[in-house]
Amino acid sequence: MPTGVFLDKDSLDQGDLNFTHLQSSLVDWQIHAVSLEEQVEARIRDAEVVVTNKVVLTAAHLAQAKKLRLVCVAATGTNNVDLRAAQEQGITVCNVRAYATPSVVQHVFALILNLLRRIPDYQRAVQEGRWQQSDQFCLLDYPIAELQEKVLGIVGYGELGQAVAKAAECFGMQVRVAQRPGSDDVRADRLPLSELLPRVDILTLHCPLSASTRNLIGQAELQLMKPDALLINTARGGIVDEAALAAALRQGQIGGAGIDVLSVEPPQENPLLASDLPNLMITPHIAWASRAARQRLLDQVADNIIAFKKGLAQNQVTP
Repeated sequence: MPTGVFLDKDSLDQGDLNFTHLQSSLVDWQIHAVSLEEQVEARIRDAEVVVTNKVVLTAAHLAQAKKLRLVCVAATGTNNVDLRAAQEQGITVCNVRAYATPSVVQHVFALILNLLRRIPDYQRAVQEGRWQQSDQFCLLDYPIAELQEKVLGIVGYGELGQAVAKAAECFGMQVRVAQRPGSDDVRADRLPLSELLPRVDILTLHCPLSASTRNLIGQAELQLMKPDALLINTARGGIVDEAALAAALRQGQIGGAGIDVLSVEPPQENPLLASDLPNLMITPHIAWASRAARQRLLDQVADNIIAFKKGLAQNQVTP
C-alpha cells in the first residue's frame, strides 16, 4: 500500500506543475485527482503521509488511519483538518505559507485598478461599438480615478497585508491598518475598525476567517464607509456579509467591490451573483493561483515532508 496519498491534486494542478520534487520526497505515492467524502477513509487507511488541499479530514477519518504520521495541508488555512483529533493521535499537521504573496498582491491591485479605471465598462463600450461611433478621439463616459493620495485600509497585517501595503506605497497611497479583530492589543499605529472605515478610500481584507472575523464587514460597517469607497476581499468569503454588501452596492452606499472569495465555493445561490449589482467584480477564488505560486506551494509541501522525515517538522500547526 502507498506510503503517501495526495487526495485532491486537481484542486491546484491543471497539468502544468512539476511533481518531481514531491514524488522524490517519498518512495511510494498514490495521487488522486479528486476524492469524494465517501472515498477518504479507504484511501488514507494505510497511508503514513496524507496531502490535502480542500478535502476534509474529520476525527473519524484520522482515527481509522492507524499508520498516519503527517498531514500536509496544501494551503495556509487548516480548517479542513480536525487539529484537536490529530494532536490527540500524535499526528503532525503542517501547512504552507507565503507561497502566493506576489500572486495575491497583484490580484488585489488588478481588482482595484479595474474598478477605479472602469476597465470592464470601457471594454464593453468598445465591444458595443460606442467608441467607433464617437465624435471624439476618446470616450469619457465613466469617471476614472487614480491611486495617488488615496487612503488604503488594511484588515489583517500579516504576510499578505504587509506586502499589499508595500505595493500601495509605490502607487503613492496612504496606508492605514486596522486593529486585529477580536484582540485587546491596542497599538498606536493601528485604528479600531469603526474609526478606520470612514477614512479609507479602499478597504482590503487579509485576515483569516474565525469566530471574531465572520461577518466582520456587515451592514453597520458598510454604512460607515465613504459612498465612493471600494471593498476588496481576497481573504475568505465569510468575512463579508454578502447580503449586506449586495444591498450596499444596489443602494449606492459604497462605490464598488472586488471579490475573489464567497462563503460557499463553488457558489450556488449567492446574493452577490445577482445581475443588477453595479461596479462589482467577482473572480473565482484565483488570487492565489498563478502557476508560479502553485508550483511554490507544491514544492513547499515536499519540503515539509522532507523536513518531517529528518525530525525537523516545519510549518507545523499542531503542538
